[in-house]
Amino acid sequence: MVLGRRKLRKASLIDRYMARSIAVPLLGTLLLAAMLLVLEKMLRLFDFVVNAGGPVSVVWRMLANLLPEYFSLGIPIGLMLGILLAFRKLALSSELDALRGVGASYGRLLKVPYIFAGILLIVNLLIVGWVEPYSRYRYEGLRFDLRSGALGAAIKVGEFNQLGKRMTLRIDRSADSGTQLGGIFIALNDKSGTQISATAQEGRFFATDDPDTIIFRLKRGRLVQDAPNYPTPRTLAFDSYDLPINLPAVDQFRKRGEQEELFLHELLAKGYGGAARTAEEALAARANFNFRIVEVVMMLMLPLLAVALAVPPKRSTSSLGIFLSIVIVVTYHKVNQYAEQMGAQGRVTPEIALWVPLLLFAGLIFWMYHVLAHRPGGQPIGTLERSFAKLVKAVRRLLPRQEMRA
Repeated sequence: MVLGRRKLRKASLIDRYMARSIAVPLLGTLLLAAMLLVLEKMLRLFDFVVNAGGPVSVVWRMLANLLPEYFSLGIPIGLMLGILLAFRKLALSSELDALRGVGASYGRLLKVPYIFAGILLIVNLLIVGWVEPYSRYRYEGLRFDLRSGALGAAIKVGEFNQLGKRMTLRIDRSADSGTQLGGIFIALNDKSGTQISATAQEGRFFATDDPDTIIFRLKRGRLVQDAPNYPTPRTLAFDSYDLPINLPAVDQFRKRGEQEELFLHELLAKGYGGAARTAEEALAARANFNFRIVEVVMMLMLPLLAVALAVPPKRSTSSLGIFLSIVIVVTYHKVNQYAEQMGAQGRVTPEIALWVPLLLFAGLIFWMYHVLAHRPGGQPIGTLERSFAKLVKAVRRLLPRQEMRA
C-alpha cells in the first residue's frame, strides 16, 4: 500500500513538472503566432478601410473576426513547439536521461502532452467546425458594407467626393469630428433633369424621420438651380437653406453559402446527406469537410513528432529539430490545401486526396518516434544533424575572417 502511494506521488510529480514545462512555451508560442498574424493583417486592413472611406473602428471588428482563423492555424504550431521546447530543455539539461533512469519511458512522458493535445483538438474542432465559418462570413459582410457605404462614408477634406450617382460634394474644412463643415460646394442632379449647385460657408447634416433621406443645412451661401423648363437658371442667396438629400439604396449582403462559411454539420449534409443542389456542390462540400477533419486529426500525431525532433544527438545543441517541425507542419497544411482544391475540382476523389497524405505523414512520424524510443541510441534526425553541422562549418569557412589587430 505504501509502495503504491509512492508510485502515485512520483507519477503526479512528473505529470505536474511536464505540465509546467509544456504550458509556458505552448501559450507563449500560440500568442506570439496570433500576434504576428494580426499585425501583418492589420496594416493591410487599415489601408483598405481608409481607401474605402469607412470608419477606422471597423478595423478592430474585422480583426476580431479573423482571430478564429489565426487560432486554428496557431494551435497546432503552438502545441508542436510547446511540447518540442519542453522535451528539448529536458534533453539538454540531462533531466530526460534522469527521468528515463527512474523508469519513466517515452510513452509515460507523453501522457501530459496527449492531455494537452486532446483538449486543444476539441477546441480546434469547435473553431474550424463552427466558430471560424461564422466569423469568416461576418468578415466578408464587413468588407461588403465598406464597399457599399453601409458603414458610413468618410468625406475627404479637399477632394471631390462622389456620394451616390447624382451628388458631388467638396469640403474645405472639417471640425468637431465632422459635425461642423466649412467651405462647401455641392452639386445635385435628379432624375427629372433638375440641376442644383450650391456654395456655402458652413454646413451640417441632420437626420430625418425617413431613414432614406437626410437634410444638409447650409448657411451663408448661394444656390443656382437649373431645369429643362427654366428659360434661365435661378439664383438664390441665403443665410440658411435646408437641402434634402435622398440616400442611395444599399444592396443586401448575400446569404451564408460559401463552402468555407458552412458549419461542419452543414458540409456533412451537403457532401454526404444529399442536401447539395448539384454534383459539383456536393464534391466541394466533401473536399472541405475532409480538409477540416484531417487538419484536426493530425494534431494527434504532433506529440510524437515533437518528441522525435526535440531530442538532439549526444553532445549536440543544434536547433535543427525546431526548424524541421515548423517546416513539416506548414508543408502538411499546404499539401492539404492543394489536395482540397484537387478534390473539389473532381481531379481526385476528395477522401483519397486528403486521407492518403495524412497516412503517409503519420507513418513517417511513427517511424521517427519508434527509432528514438525503441532503438538503443536511435536518433531519427542524426544524419540530418551531422549534415547540417558540416554545412554550417563550410559556410563559416567561406565567410571572410577579421584579423585581430594588436
